[in-house]
Amino acid sequence: MLISALFGVFILGYLAITFEHYTKIDKLIPALLMMCISWVLIVTNLDSISAWLSHSNGKFVADFSQLNKQKIIEETLLHHFGKTAEILIFLVGAMTIVELIDYFDGFSTIKNWIKTKNKLKLLWIVSFLTFGLSAIIDNLTATIVLISILRKLIHNKEDRLYFSGFVIIAANAGGAWTPIGDVTTTMLWIAGKISSLEVMKLIFLPAIISLLVPLTIISFTNKFKGEIADSEVTNSSKGNNFLLFTGLILIVSVPIFKTTTHLQPYMGMMFALALMALIAELVSKRKIAITSYDEHTITSPTLSSLGKIEIPSILFFLGILMTVAALESVGAIFHLGSSVQQSLSENSFVGILGLISAVLDNVPLVAASIGMFDAPKDALIWHKIAYAAGTGGSILIIGSAAGVVAMGMEKIGFGWYLKHISWLALIGYISGFLVVALL
Repeated sequence: MLISALFGVFILGYLAITFEHYTKIDKLIPALLMMCISWVLIVTNLDSISAWLSHSNGKFVADFSQLNKQKIIEETLLHHFGKTAEILIFLVGAMTIVELIDYFDGFSTIKNWIKTKNKLKLLWIVSFLTFGLSAIIDNLTATIVLISILRKLIHNKEDRLYFSGFVIIAANAGGAWTPIGDVTTTMLWIAGKISSLEVMKLIFLPAIISLLVPLTIISFTNKFKGEIADSEVTNSSKGNNFLLFTGLILIVSVPIFKTTTHLQPYMGMMFALALMALIAELVSKRKIAITSYDEHTITSPTLSSLGKIEIPSILFFLGILMTVAALESVGAIFHLGSSVQQSLSENSFVGILGLISAVLDNVPLVAASIGMFDAPKDALIWHKIAYAAGTGGSILIIGSAAGVVAMGMEKIGFGWYLKHISWLALIGYISGFLVVALL
């Protein structure tokens, strides 16, 4: 009964998250509710729990009914909150560094690199810029940056919608092949399921193919013929360039920090943030303590950037990951994983996972997958999951954070995307997945 109730809460919460655009209720609310309700159900039904998955060795606790259940649950909660906090603190650091770059208008440098007026050439340039940038600063931020640039480059709304559609495909493809490019890949990396070099080596080719195939197909149509009108001119300074490259280098150095020191990735990200904040304060020539605020003083770059990070997204991840932890602790995900392994092949499971991630949020899907399999680090299953969860979300506009952001920024309709972009994203996803399967 308890497991059924937990799955019921999870499904209801999932539906509320999926239909966020129709209910107008921010997805962090059902995520936090399902987290709290799940753990309340566990605590109030302690006597009915006969099996408990140990967080220390991944095996079921022997004679759980005879042990101090309250103490075990407290220890389990602390463990899962600690693992979740690693991901959240990592994301906070990355978001703040990106906001610091934007504070100094560093991304204007990227716009000035684009010189062509030919629509097709511009599409390829924008797509590869998005692909590369999302691998470094994450796909969500890359989408925001490139769509902001497109607004200054392209005045025709219909043209901009097509470009934005390819930004979504490119951002999700680029985010899948690095440990810092997509939150799901970051989750697998922090969980110790993949290493940075292996995921880059194995997933780069499938990821680039998932972008190249749609680009090639659309190049033979009339959608991108002709030239764009003259765009705005943005002035960039040496200071813009310096902060842009400094921030990108610091973010990229995080995997190197982990490999060198063997400390958790969030520690490297906090070190990168501290250096970036120090440089930003010195560049701004303001002698303000970054931990204090006085409305009568000029706000420091760090305080301003911290105020702009996506706290709702952080709380959403907290709710989802802790809900999945509840399902994992009572053995529900373990049994579900056993059933999946018996009924589906590895490739079939991962392929379907990618298609489902186009409809449902990929964060809980990956979180659940981590608890389903006991494969060793860098086993191919983890890299397949990284690819599928990252690129499968492009098939529908609601299937990824990049899509949802683009939808909000450019008012892209669900039906318009389904008609004009989804089929291209699906062909790209399948093409890349075939390469992954052949590995």
